[in-house]
Amino acid sequence: MTNTPAFNLGAWRTLDNTTGGNILRIPTQHLVTHAAIFGMTGSGKSGLVTVVIEEALSAGVPTIIIDVKGDLPNLLLTLPSFDPGLLAPWVEASGEKDPVANLELATKRSKERKQALAFAGIGETDLQKFCDTTSIRVITPGATAGESLHVLSALERRSSRWDTDTESARNALSAAVSLVLRLLGRDPDPAKSREHVLLSVLAERRLVAGQNADIGSLMQDLTNPPMAQIGALSVNSFLKKRERSNLAAALNNLLASPTFCSWRRGASLDIADWVAPKNGRTQAVIVSVAHLDEEERALVLGVLLEEILSWVRGLPGSERLKALIVFDEVYGFLPPHPANPPTKRPIVALMKQARAFGVGIVVATQNPMDLDYRALSNAGIWCIGRLQTDADRARVLDGLAGVSQKGEESEADLARNVQRLAPRWFIIKDAHEASVGPILLQPRQTISLMRGPMTRNEILRARQWRVSLEGVELPANSVLRPAVVVEIPESIRKTKVFGFGDGDSEG
Repeated sequence: MTNTPAFNLGAWRTLDNTTGGNILRIPTQHLVTHAAIFGMTGSGKSGLVTVVIEEALSAGVPTIIIDVKGDLPNLLLTLPSFDPGLLAPWVEASGEKDPVANLELATKRSKERKQALAFAGIGETDLQKFCDTTSIRVITPGATAGESLHVLSALERRSSRWDTDTESARNALSAAVSLVLRLLGRDPDPAKSREHVLLSVLAERRLVAGQNADIGSLMQDLTNPPMAQIGALSVNSFLKKRERSNLAAALNNLLASPTFCSWRRGASLDIADWVAPKNGRTQAVIVSVAHLDEEERALVLGVLLEEILSWVRGLPGSERLKALIVFDEVYGFLPPHPANPPTKRPIVALMKQARAFGVGIVVATQNPMDLDYRALSNAGIWCIGRLQTDADRARVLDGLAGVSQKGEESEADLARNVQRLAPRWFIIKDAHEASVGPILLQPRQTISLMRGPMTRNEILRARQWRVSLEGVELPANSVLRPAVVVEIPESIRKTKVFGFGDGDSEG
């Protein structure tokens, strides 16, 4: 019997609370058909998302993470041991800095983490292995806490895809041009906007010729067009000279803006480079947009997701999980019809198409009402935690029906179970396990320290610490011990799964 790589998600029980174990393993290839995670604030949703990411990295699966709330840069805080001294700088025992009190609290927390991780079969050797074999990057577009990002790199930095995959290169260019026009307050629609068409034609002409299409060069091309026609019309008939001059002036104002400069420096949007192993380490790239306003987030993430989609479509087909894309808090970015933010089209396309290329998508939200469930119906794994309203629960259960099988427990029974869930418990359904109904999952302790949203200064400090950590060479004898499955202790067996009132005797 071959050992299939699997994710160790945590402890599990059947819904009737008669059977369970301390380790639930889901084969990695099940994530190729995507996953959806739901849970209100305090449900443990971010913890489960972090566990999924850690398991992907442990299995050698590169991961791109979109962080909207600021929680996931905590992945930088993966300590290589249970030494309280490593934990002390990241705990706060009181309102004032107190090294002695912090060390005491760190000692207590380290002991608790060691016990919790041991329950999932994870020991200190595994922590060291994780640190030695993974690389965590945090990119903060428009800010310097993490790495900077050249959001318009598809436009201003020529990609080799123009020589190998013109269609995907053109899609990425279109998204970048749309971003520029949105920043100018103009129509960004590639099919309807004459300004979009003209800028795209001018930029593609340069890129195909092996040049960069920086904004300054495009301004010159607008005032002195290098071609006589756009389609069947002359350039002047397509867009009058005065309109082209106004567009060039608007681009110049954008170019001169000190704020805009921060969007045009830093790492290129090169997904293939982001996921490629470096120095034997599996890559995790966190794109954190928590510091941006809602409109900026939609613009930046629209360009990022279009770039991811272009990269995915250029991959060979595969049934093996080759990469994972995680979007924590997708609320507002995947709304139902007719809303159409720049993030929606690429997310829908990824949910429909990425599985054929071995790329899994994980989306999570605490607000399930405002989501396009036609896209989420493509998810084969659903994890449902505590939800705030009856409407949220009804909407999620309606979507869950798409991955459930006939003969499983009734929707009314599922609804009651969802309503009574305690914090850090989820009902999980895997469409790949047709003979197994929904079961209960309690996510394991995260390897990373979960401290809540990180400030910019904390991200900067954690990055510096992580860089020094990754400078250590991989020990030759560093091996990952297999987790050991043991019987659930009585104390855990009696842990409250459902949030019953004091008068209830169940659970």
